[in-house]
Amino acid sequence: MSDVPIDGQVLMLTAAKASVPADRLPDLVERAQTALEADLEEYRPEYERVYAGPGTENGDGGLEAFLVEWGHWETVGEELGFERRERAAVRRAHEEQLLRLGRRADREDEFETSLEIREPVLVGVDAPDTDAD
Repeated sequence: MSDVPIDGQVLMLTAAKASVPADRLPDLVERAQTALEADLEEYRPEYERVYAGPGTENGDGGLEAFLVEWGHWETVGEELGFERRERAAVRRAHEEQLLRLGRRADREDEFETSLEIREPVLVGVDAPDTDAD
């Protein structure tokens, strides 16, 4: 499995805002990563990829970020057996990580605007396919 696509600091921030125990959130994000990684080849042609490059600050792998329709995390979370609060926490972690990537790449305003109409899905990858951007 590739690196989990969320920085530890983002997980801590998200857990502080969510109604999910801080020690539970990393497991939820890891379970989501496993499912998302398995579906990566479906995400690439179907959704807009807004980022492909280095992953988290502490990881060696890459990351690909997609914008998907509203309700996508609801569906993914239900498939994984997450409770409502768990689904919201994982979605929020992906949002916060995308905004962090936006700050690093001077694209924060673009990503914030995108999040008004779509949800982000970040997938950790061994080596991002940067040719398709």
